[in-house]
Amino acid sequence: MNVVNPATGEVVHSFDAATWSEVDLRVGALQEGFDRWRRTPVAERARLLGAISPILRRRSRDLAEMMAREMGKPVAQGRQEIEKCAWLCDHYASAGPAMLAPQPVETDAHRSWVSFQPLGVVLAVMPWNFPFWQVFRAAVPALLAGNTMMLKHASNVPSSALAIEELFGEAGIPPGTFATALAEADLVPRIIAHPGIAAVTLTGSVSAGRAVARVAGENLKKTVLELGGSDAYLVLADADVEAAAELCTKSRLINAGQSCIAAKRFVVDASICARFEMAMVGRMRAVVMGDPMREETEVGPLAREDLRDELHRQVMDSVARGARLLLGGEVPRQPGAWYPPTVLTGVRPGMPAYDEEMFGPVAAVIPASGEKEAIRIANDSRFGLGAAVITADRERGAAIAELELDAGSCFVNSLVKSDPRLPFGGVRDSGYGRELGEFGIREFVNIKTVWVE
Repeated sequence: MNVVNPATGEVVHSFDAATWSEVDLRVGALQEGFDRWRRTPVAERARLLGAISPILRRRSRDLAEMMAREMGKPVAQGRQEIEKCAWLCDHYASAGPAMLAPQPVETDAHRSWVSFQPLGVVLAVMPWNFPFWQVFRAAVPALLAGNTMMLKHASNVPSSALAIEELFGEAGIPPGTFATALAEADLVPRIIAHPGIAAVTLTGSVSAGRAVARVAGENLKKTVLELGGSDAYLVLADADVEAAAELCTKSRLINAGQSCIAAKRFVVDASICARFEMAMVGRMRAVVMGDPMREETEVGPLAREDLRDELHRQVMDSVARGARLLLGGEVPRQPGAWYPPTVLTGVRPGMPAYDEEMFGPVAAVIPASGEKEAIRIANDSRFGLGAAVITADRERGAAIAELELDAGSCFVNSLVKSDPRLPFGGVRDSGYGRELGEFGIREFVNIKTVWVE
């Protein structure tokens, strides 16, 4: 299992992949740990999970540098990711126990209530793009609910995977509660089918989600799937064009565009589209692309060269089908997985930039003749993770966000983001189930009726 620095193309670490017998032993240890952890009072579980946050903040710099080496995230963004993980720990340590409190229900029983009991060992199959945040947002609520967890992280971020297990241990969380298995992807179906695994959460591609759901379904195991996205940002005719271009550029370039909820399709009212394109090209051109170890870097390399090559194929295929290239679109002649900020316009159905998820710093501008058509275009996607509306009429934007857009998270005059206080997840090919908030903590529990006559 080689770790290749995407900025240089050099191998920086090598790890031995876990064998099946090693995975089996770890699942067994987590089963044993579950019986102890579930009986630990929820207040104590909350205290231990909250103890992770000061450790994260203390180690923020070295963890950010680890991400930069493994998957190319600029260190400034890496530190923001670590801070967000610490915030999540703080939030659930304080607000989580109340979410799990028994709920009395008035019936004709002497006493009846709903209890939230853990399921067992949860397998987390996680991606490389936010190697700490994705794991923490899955793990902390599940562990607080009394489950234990096995992490099968992406194969290009093994150092991050091991560091997360170390962080949990340093905070005092008992052995047998959280464990990492540096397993290759071909072992995942066998792990899911393991009788010691109770449920599965996956963040990844649509194809990975289908594969996980198939095996989990055959074994009747609960799943939560957070898959791809092709988020549409509607820029209505009354929007401040310069502010809209600033917001859209920021969303498109987070993590070099490698985010499920990054803005990807910009559906712009035709009356302001030319001005929006000019403003966006100016902002995309001005961003600092370079060494992810440098504080001023805003856009680093993509995580792997094969991902860069696939992104370039999508761009060139879209151009061949009639899209116009306003900026970028050329692979730099240098080692590493680099791809420049790129803007396409005239994007239509039948082009990869319209139909597929573009996982990199490529903006697809789609003109729309009015609000009704903008909504239709936004919903004309097999994905449904996030969406945004940019407008001077906040109330109209809220109505469109709530009632018209088919996505799990809809924002007005803000970029789409995940927040520990709110549920996060998608519809259609973006998956099902929710993470975060009160809904997320109850995904991996037995919602149990208790009746006392």
